[in-house]
Amino acid sequence: MEYSIKDLAKLAGISTRTLRYYDEIGLLKPSKVTDTGYRYYGKTELAILQQILFYRERGLNLKAIHKIIYDKDFDMLKAMEEHLLALEKQKASTEAFIQTVKKTIQYMKGTYDMSDKEKFQAFKEKMIQVNETKYGAEARKKYGDTQMDAANNKIQNLSEAQYLKWKELDEDIRNHLEAGVTAGIPANSEEAKQIAMLHKEWLSITVPDYFPKMHKGIAAMYLADGRFTAYYDRNIPGCAKLLHDAIQHWI
Repeated sequence: MEYSIKDLAKLAGISTRTLRYYDEIGLLKPSKVTDTGYRYYGKTELAILQQILFYRERGLNLKAIHKIIYDKDFDMLKAMEEHLLALEKQKASTEAFIQTVKKTIQYMKGTYDMSDKEKFQAFKEKMIQVNETKYGAEARKKYGDTQMDAANNKIQNLSEAQYLKWKELDEDIRNHLEAGVTAGIPANSEEAKQIAMLHKEWLSITVPDYFPKMHKGIAAMYLADGRFTAYYDRNIPGCAKLLHDAIQHWI
């Protein structure tokens, strides 16, 4: 069965403008275009669109989605299994937050003795779930399941002090980057070296076996992957590049 662009837009709950844009950027091409310019989509295109929408729901940008679904090793069944796993983790994370809120209420009423670890466990699990949803597929492909599982396990086992230090370092790095970009510091400056060392300290908290080559590889993703770039550049453009260049120079 074939769908016109109007029918497919209605079926998928998106606009025809979105479908035209997907065609324009090469993310979803119609199976055929008539001489009069009408676009039609078949079963293959429907399956691809479903994957696009799943990945969008998981927070990936269009550039990242294109890279994933048009990779020569892309397996649609495996992708669906990954979507299911991500949704199940999201469900578990939400349930963990509900339980934390309930326990906190009981603690405040004096009917439950809540440990310090319990107060922060749900936040750590949520952080893992968000990272897995956005970056998990690519990171596991690049570094392997063993490395990723070990990193997730290390985050889960962070003490309250380690967790707070980790969050504080992340904020410090972004503040130094924004100040550095504003001041126009070069990557080989002492100020940039401080940023690189802060990032090393931050990374070492959650990475089981830190080594410089891996650090540089992660920094390379800050420019190669738009999601990472957007994270550091959300206030001032150029922060991701400064971080990348500082790490490549000083690590």
